[in-house]
Amino acid sequence: MKRRNGKQLVILAMLLAALSLLAVGCGAANNAGNSAANAGNSTGSGTTEAAGGSGGNEEPPAEPAVVTLGLLPSIDAIPFIIAHEQGLDLKHNVNLDIQNFKSAKDRDVAFQAGKVDGISADLVAISIYNEADLNVKITSTTKGHFSLLTGNDDIQEVKDLKGKTVILSKNTSTQYTMATMLKQAGLTEDDITITEVPQIPTRLELLKNQKADAAVLPEPYVTMGTESGLRVLGSTNSAGINPFVLAFPQSVIDAKGQAIRDMYAAYDEAVAYMKSHDQSEYIDLIIKEVGYPDTLKEQITVPDYQPATQVDVQQVEQAFEWAREKGLLTRDITAEEVISDVQFGK
Repeated sequence: MKRRNGKQLVILAMLLAALSLLAVGCGAANNAGNSAANAGNSTGSGTTEAAGGSGGNEEPPAEPAVVTLGLLPSIDAIPFIIAHEQGLDLKHNVNLDIQNFKSAKDRDVAFQAGKVDGISADLVAISIYNEADLNVKITSTTKGHFSLLTGNDDIQEVKDLKGKTVILSKNTSTQYTMATMLKQAGLTEDDITITEVPQIPTRLELLKNQKADAAVLPEPYVTMGTESGLRVLGSTNSAGINPFVLAFPQSVIDAKGQAIRDMYAAYDEAVAYMKSHDQSEYIDLIIKEVGYPDTLKEQITVPDYQPATQVDVQQVEQAFEWAREKGLLTRDITAEEVISDVQFGK
């Protein structure tokens, strides 16, 4: 009996050793399989982003990718701000780092220095970037708005601006907007005197103090101006143009394609949030981030935002035609060449 027990112990020991070796072997095999799968996923993710594809098979990264946006204090920034403040960006595995600039020129300096990934831009800026071979692509249109304001009682419509002074930011869509309104009124830019004032708040103050006859301004400065007694002569809406876009360098699109798609998912959810919630629930955030005075809380009308869409090709062509007339664009660049398919197909 003792001999049999000893023999059983030896067999048991041998069996345990075999099981241990089997477990180690399986663990190694599983680790190797996981490593291979992870490597495959990583390679697939990079290839998909570089191609601007849908990324349907991509594994979400452990940490949300950061997308830095350079925005101007205007209404097209609101959905991005809501998306970030409501945590909708993190919900979609992206972290929106929003940088606000008071002028297009300040935005451009930061953009060209690589301090922001993407920017709220305009179609004229897109032409200038690509004239400089920066390979900047439009990823969507945005809900912007320019209005032409005046405080001069002698000016009742756009055609009355002949011989008058208008303040705006040159070589941007504010000047393009002004040129379009003048053309529709039977005038040209030669019929007015243009004074360049890049800073948007300064334009409003100069106009209120009667240092110019008219100015092209975005919201919230249009509401601020009308509340102080200024009048609207026309707008991008009445002129039938929409030069407002979001844009990224192709290099950023290649590197952060999935993050950009996630950003738009957060944007669309922010739009849905605003449609399903009363304006009073988020108006304080808009006042703080966009720059409306608190005294105008009751006068603010938030636009009827829609889910993000791609820019209209005809809008690009029209803006590029003006840019060529001004000598800002000399390269043979088509609208299709500056439109990205990272989010929307061409």
